[in-house]
Amino acid sequence: MEQNIEEIYRQYSKIVYYYLLGRCHNEFLAEEITQETFCIAVEKIREFRNECKIKVWLCQIAKNLLYKEDERVKKIVKVSMNEEIGEIEERYDMEEELIEKEKVSYLYKQIEKLESPRKELIHLRLKLDLSFKELGEILGKSETWARVEFYRWKERVKEEIKNN
Repeated sequence: MEQNIEEIYRQYSKIVYYYLLGRCHNEFLAEEITQETFCIAVEKIREFRNECKIKVWLCQIAKNLLYKEDERVKKIVKVSMNEEIGEIEERYDMEEELIEKEKVSYLYKQIEKLESPRKELIHLRLKLDLSFKELGEILGKSETWARVEFYRWKERVKEEIKNN
């Protein structure tokens, strides 16, 4: 691999972070999993075969880690259903989440109404200005799908803003 891991981190850490943030909407969790993603990448960099772009490979690692985290949280919830849910409330404080949502702009609220993978598409396009081809690769869809979905969403938001 021509690039060293520091260069890879500098070049792709924001992409991985915003990809995760678009999926989990938790800055702390996105940062934590971003760091873990690059730890795994260091361990497995020799296995990377250039069959896809490195940012796609990194986002796939991040997505798998997020799935593992979701499963871990689900287990915690099951175990603690009959107990006080103090730990879970600390991590996922609904009141804090609602306050944060009240602070976001109209545009962000519109993004939040979307379902995956459209939500991720919009987050990645707006925050990182990735190409539609790159978005399609990261989300496992076609470039055309990414282009059409983004255009439709943009036109719908323009119309809603115009009517308000």
